[in-house]
Amino acid sequence: MRIRLSVVVLSLLQAIAPTRAQTLNDPALDQFIEKTLHTWSVPGAVVVVVQGDRVLYLKGFGVRSLDDRQPVTPDTLFPLASCTKAFTATAVALLVDEGKMHWDDPVRKHLGWFRLSDPLADANVTLRDLLTHRTGLGPHEPLWYHAPWGPEEAVRRAGRLPLSHSFRSTFQYQSTMYTAAGLAVAAAAGTSWRDFVQQRLVAPLDMNGVAFTTDEAEKAEWARPHRNDPEGKVVPTAGYRMRYPEPAGSLHASGRHLANWLRFQLGDGTFAGRRLLSAAALAETHTPQMVMRLDDLTKAMNPHTHQMSYGLGWVIQDHRGQLVISHLGAIDGYRAQLTLLPQTRFGIGILANLHATRMNLALTNILIDLLLGLPSQDWNTYYADLSRKLDRQLRERDRQLEERRQRGKPASSPWAAYVGSYVNPAYGTATVRLERQQLVWEWNQFRCPLRHLDGDAFTLADEHLGKQELVFRLGADKNVWGFRLFSVDFEKQ
Repeated sequence: MRIRLSVVVLSLLQAIAPTRAQTLNDPALDQFIEKTLHTWSVPGAVVVVVQGDRVLYLKGFGVRSLDDRQPVTPDTLFPLASCTKAFTATAVALLVDEGKMHWDDPVRKHLGWFRLSDPLADANVTLRDLLTHRTGLGPHEPLWYHAPWGPEEAVRRAGRLPLSHSFRSTFQYQSTMYTAAGLAVAAAAGTSWRDFVQQRLVAPLDMNGVAFTTDEAEKAEWARPHRNDPEGKVVPTAGYRMRYPEPAGSLHASGRHLANWLRFQLGDGTFAGRRLLSAAALAETHTPQMVMRLDDLTKAMNPHTHQMSYGLGWVIQDHRGQLVISHLGAIDGYRAQLTLLPQTRFGIGILANLHATRMNLALTNILIDLLLGLPSQDWNTYYADLSRKLDRQLRERDRQLEERRQRGKPASSPWAAYVGSYVNPAYGTATVRLERQQLVWEWNQFRCPLRHLDGDAFTLADEHLGKQELVFRLGADKNVWGFRLFSVDFEKQ
């Protein structure tokens, strides 16, 4: 990444008069955004700014793909990823208005088959619990990420997992519970989640062309995914394929679509003179519901924030004395960022086709400073420095892991003793094989060599699963009875 902004770029920012954006100085803002994307090596992006019911700024930058170099336009589709969650929460709000749902309905009122493994949580879990990430269930992303089954099966399997925290005690981001909320919407509405969102939100908000799966997006003007290769060069990559309409994260939208979505979210539930939702129901989605702890990383990412909460599909926080409502979307090869400033009725949307970039955070904060007339801060340098710090921490963890490997105790048993099939009620069957004196772990589409670490602990590494530690469990007789991975136990068959 090229992280240092030139004096020329800083002067461009000063040239954009912070007049609470009755108009935006487009040429200067264009140049500044282009320089910011260049700083972060982002191939393409779209940026939209609204105030109230007015679109102040809407432009595409860069290219959809480094292969064909077609330009990004306001109509180019990008994945919204987890910014989809606000659509699902708003869908619930529509049904609350109709009396077909209530925020505190038991989930089983709408999904009779829904279960959680903890008896207290199972008996009391509500729609609000699903939408605020407070069921006590940890992330368990492999249950949906590159999983061979569909959304309903992911929810059923999640119900067999042990809770990692007690019910309603802790905020834990959990996408599969949003999937459950979307399935509950479908049951209450008597149609599919996709059709309900299309008919009650997408069409009335003049967002036709929004795609619900990757296959649909690829048939339109679509931005391709990119990531940094091991040498740091940005290259096209294989993105994550959303095969099913997914209430937790499958929507694909353009900057033009987002302009209308932001205008609606900043309003009173009406759009183009037509009431779609009561002001009270919309406001409920923007109301703090569950405290989010400001741990070291969260505080570093939000240096001017003192309190942060999750609403219903939105994060709510203070930032430099301002109320900010936002959500991040992240999936393979892309980043999305939607931000509302309710006090001044500004909305900002940023979509980009680069994996794991923090450009979206930097540019959002730059635009907030500009729109609100706040003292400017060099957010590009701030987030670039933070990224380098986090990279150093990862390298240090890797170094410590290798030291542990070098000092590690021998395995308790010969490699052949670990071979077999292992079952978990939620994750299903995993297999450990011995191939050319190397243990290999297989589960669903994943196939990873196991490297011995220490005693009965091994490591596996995968582009999508990351680096994981797998620990075999042995009984008093030294026979292997299972292993622990993904924070759950698999039992040997």
